[in-house]
Parts: sequence; structure tokens; C-alpha cells
Amino acid sequence: MKKEISLVLGSGGARGYAHIGAIEAFEEAGYTITAVSGCSMGALVGGLYACGKLDAYRRWVSGFDAMSVVKLLDLSFAGSGILRGDKVFEELRAIVGDLRIEALPIPFTAVATDIHAQKEVWFQQGDLLDAIRASIAVPSVFTPKVIGGRTFVDGGVMNPLPTAPLFSAHAPIMAAVDLNAPHKAAFDEAEAETSFQDKALAFMRKNIFAGSSEQLNAMKVLNASLDAMQNRITRYVLAARMPEIMIEIPGNICESYDFHKAETVIAYGKEAAKRAIAAYEKNQ
Repeated sequence: MKKEISLVLGSGGARGYAHIGAIEAFEEAGYTITAVSGCSMGALVGGLYACGKLDAYRRWVSGFDAMSVVKLLDLSFAGSGILRGDKVFEELRAIVGDLRIEALPIPFTAVATDIHAQKEVWFQQGDLLDAIRASIAVPSVFTPKVIGGRTFVDGGVMNPLPTAPLFSAHAPIMAAVDLNAPHKAAFDEAEAETSFQDKALAFMRKNIFAGSSEQLNAMKVLNASLDAMQNRITRYVLAARMPEIMIEIPGNICESYDFHKAETVIAYGKEAAKRAIAAYEKNQ
């Protein structure tokens, strides 16, 4: 069996750490990833993998605790999003440098949404980190990314699991990691420290919402609404083209903002990928 795959990495916030575990599982099983398509956090992990910097990113995020994540939050006063994301991308630029997508050793597509044209856009050339920044611009959370006079927000608004960019990839197997799979009993992780959610909400109360519980509740509703929307769109995407290897990550393994849980979510993704690979190979 020829072990070459094209890999689709979906959107889902901090659940995207599971993509790292899935990639590790494929490599350990002897698969070669020949092309990657990603949306939002999937674009971030996929782009870092395509340029050979995923291990460095993994080491960085594995050291996060709740407060180190909060320190990366940089407020925007533009009114189009709460956070600028500049601090995170300064760190990423230090890891990645200045790279263009078309020069990467592995073909890569980052999917974003042109909010004014209401179109899904595939970035297959241009600055790598600019494309990733466009793809992760969650509406109302991160400020949109303007590139070439066009305004981009999170690709998950239109296509949270972008299989289509890989239809023409020269690989016998398509594999996909869905971060919006139906909820299951998720791991119950006891933490001695105050949760990231509590610290982040305290930060927002002090610096953004001036104690308004109504606005904070609105943010929670927005987050849940985006998850529900992406779940439904993903079902339509999979009805049109089901990948040969489908890795499902339940939407409730962690909150989309739990970026301090890297090791736990990576491990979950790796085990889920191992099970999916074993099931696929059993049927070959």
C-alpha cells in the first residue's frame, strides 16, 4: 500500500492542538504527507508543518500555562475585534521567519473568508504568516486581516474543513481531522490553578467590558454559535466528499480558548488518529 496522504486540518480554536498529535501519528505509522489544506487553527498547524517548524511551535505552546496565554492577549481599539493578535504573530515570526507559501517544500493551502465578497479564499501563494493570520481571524475576537485591499476573517465562517483544495492533490489517500465532531464524554482534567477561562474573563472585565456581565455572556454565546455553525457546515462538506481516513475530535474535549492545554489535546489527537489509521488499514 502506498502510504502517501493529503491532509485536511479543520478549524476549532485550541482543539487544533489535536492536529499536532494526528500528524505525529501519521508519521509514526509511516505515512508521507504530500499536501496540506487548513482552516483557522488548522491553517496555523498545517502551515508550520509545511515549512518544517511544527516541532519548534510544539515546544513553545507546551510550556503555556493559563497566565502565559493571557499575557499574549493584546487589546485592539479598532472596534472590529477584541484582539490584534500581534503578540502571537511576533512569536511565530521569530519561529518561522519570512516565508512564501509557494516556496514551501510541501504544497499548502490556507483558507480564509473575504467578508465583503462573502467568498471562501484559498491562499496558495504569498506571505505564509499573513495567510495564516487571515485564516484565524475569528469574527469579533481577532481583528480582520486586510491583504491587497480585501478584508479577511476566519475561514471557518465558510468552510471549517477544507477538503476541496486537495481534490487535485496527487495522493492516493485523503485524511482529515474534524475538530467539530459530535460531543462525547470528554476528559475531566482537574487543575490546581485557576482555569484559563476565569483568568481570561477577569482580564476582559478589567480591560474591555468594565464589569458588564451582559457583554461577557454575549461573547460566550458567540463562541457557542460559531461552534454550532461550523459543525453543521462540516456535515455538508463531508456529505459531498468523505476522506478515506476520518479523524473525529469531539467539540467538547476543551473550550476553543483553552490554549494552555496543549499536551493533553495533542495526546488526544494522536490517539484518535491512531484509531482511525488502524481502522482504515484493517479494511485495505
